[in-house]
Amino acid sequence: MNYITVSEASEKWEISERRIQKLCEENRIDGAVKFGRSWAIPKEAKKPADARFKKEKGV
Repeated sequence: MNYITVSEASEKWEISERRIQKLCEENRIDGAVKFGRSWAIPKEAKKPADARFKKEKGV
């Protein structure tokens, strides 16, 4: 299995490196593995859906 770094995933998914690290910590990226202080993310991994709460307009 081929892996990419957090910075490569950041460019690919167009979100911050810190956000990707948090997603890895929360086990929301399937197959992500921690090596020391770094994360390895499977090249085929899908970008997780944004599960943060969003407020409706006009409420």
